[in-house]
Amino acid sequence: MVAEDDEKQAELIRRYLEHEGHSVRVVADGLAALAEVRHREPDLLVLDVMMPRADGLDVVRVLRAEHREVPVLMLTARSTEDDLLLGLDLGADDYMTKPYSPRELMARVRTLLRRSRRGAAAVDTAADQVLRVGALTVDPVRHEVSVEGRSVDCTRGEFRILAAMAAEPERVFSRQRLLEELHGFDRYISFRTVDVHIMNLRKKIEPVPRRPARLLTVFGVGYKLTDPARGASRAPSS
Repeated sequence: MVAEDDEKQAELIRRYLEHEGHSVRVVADGLAALAEVRHREPDLLVLDVMMPRADGLDVVRVLRAEHREVPVLMLTARSTEDDLLLGLDLGADDYMTKPYSPRELMARVRTLLRRSRRGAAAVDTAADQVLRVGALTVDPVRHEVSVEGRSVDCTRGEFRILAAMAAEPERVFSRQRLLEELHGFDRYISFRTVDVHIMNLRKKIEPVPRRPARLLTVFGVGYKLTDPARGASRAPSS
């Protein structure tokens, strides 16, 4: 589905998508986008930010609040890092700034669809893939995170980073490696994207975010996920 109020842009995107064999539905405002996603459950939403009735950021906010997992590729004329980070924090999967290359857009679409299909296949075929690092659990199949039995809501970007680190606890991940886990983000996105996700994750999984015990900084290298109970001495029994 394409949500774009500029008729020429919408038609261009529609033609390129149909040329690659996709069935395309086009809408021109945010409320129509929400209604169509709820009704049709598309495989992918190409979403302009600046639209009438409800902008693209509001659309993503509502869809994620409703726990709808449709992949979202956002298009915008805004190119500041704060704008891009806001879109990612709300749950967008990818972000392109205008003007963009239609060929690059199609490459991003193919990547998101492949990733989405792999995720669907995992749900159908996976056995117990729950990752555990001490009291932290990450379920890649159900897209669930909990700490000490408490459910934690994560954006898609935060979840990708946490799942990658939980699969290899104690490994130090560079910011470049973690940025690759967020594959396909716009060229304007910097390493600060990773830092913001790490900061937000610490607020959600750490007892004291300013003194992290699980999600640690390895200065000059990157970040690692660890079990704070490992190596702790056993308390004497009374």
